[in-house]
Amino acid sequence: MRQICIDCEGPLTKNDNALELSEYFIPEGERFFSLISRYDDFLADVAERKGYKAGTTLSLILPFLKAYGATNEGIREYSASHLLLIPGAKETLCHLNRKMPTFIISTSYQPYIEALCDFAGFPVENTYSTFLNLDRYQISFEETRDLKALLQEMLKLPFIDLSGVRKKEDLSPSTKRTIRRLDEVFQEEIASMKCGQIIKETRPIGGMEKAKAVVDSLKGREISQVMYVGDSITDVEALRLVGEEGGVSISFNGNSYALKAAQVACILPHTLPLEILGEIFSGEGKEGVLKVAKKWPQSLKGKLRKKLSTLSSYPRVEILTNENLERLTIESERMRKEIRGEAVGSLG
Repeated sequence: MRQICIDCEGPLTKNDNALELSEYFIPEGERFFSLISRYDDFLADVAERKGYKAGTTLSLILPFLKAYGATNEGIREYSASHLLLIPGAKETLCHLNRKMPTFIISTSYQPYIEALCDFAGFPVENTYSTFLNLDRYQISFEETRDLKALLQEMLKLPFIDLSGVRKKEDLSPSTKRTIRRLDEVFQEEIASMKCGQIIKETRPIGGMEKAKAVVDSLKGREISQVMYVGDSITDVEALRLVGEEGGVSISFNGNSYALKAAQVACILPHTLPLEILGEIFSGEGKEGVLKVAKKWPQSLKGKLRKKLSTLSSYPRVEILTNENLERLTIESERMRKEIRGEAVGSLG
């Protein structure tokens, strides 16, 4: 039996929950989160630091969330009350789960995924996410003061510019200076504090952890029977694994990281095409999906094509090649920002 594994933020929801929590609890939280997220992108994609995995941003911000009063209950309440779904996501999830085993594999914090499952009626046991328990940690007055001082210093650092950067030598002097200081903050100063345990003990489900989650979800099935849907740098390893092992990997309004690793690009404001591709995959497998994507939407059967006519904006589905990668990256990132907003859409 075939199965589908879907990232949450991007393919199913508009939120970047960790960014929004940072905005809510931390002064100038959007700038702070964006800085740490770009630092994360550098370590994972440019420096390729040994043992580092994309998505570690979700660990690095936790001492600061704790210092500014975030609690388990506060995070749960905020996540549940600010849930924003991509149009059609609830119906698509229910439809796919009836057709075949369906799993959500997300870097997001567990309370956010639980909120989505409660709303959509999706089985929480079919999800993988970043376990979070801030209440088990205590931060002293002195460390709280030091973390707040570090935050103010970091907010004044030059922003990390990775445009056109392929190796460390390509970095601008100001970006090198920022990365050097962030290395000191996280690898030396916070690592020597008691609150550093929060970072050490939190295991974000990103990078290779998402690939491992795909394998764990199989329950005896082959990876070649998997359709994986992702949109960002945290999905790269899972997209590559599924594609290389004979499954089908799909970028859903993805950024450049996801598009480089995927086989098919979906650029759309609604999840209905994902539902259609999932339905085709459940019956015809990878070959069926690629056949439809090759001549989208003309290759769709009448009933499925009629479904698309209900959408106000026609979706693009296209097999990725070296020739169209640049064009599709521009189109996909434009749609990504249109659907999720400039701040979220610009993140890795």
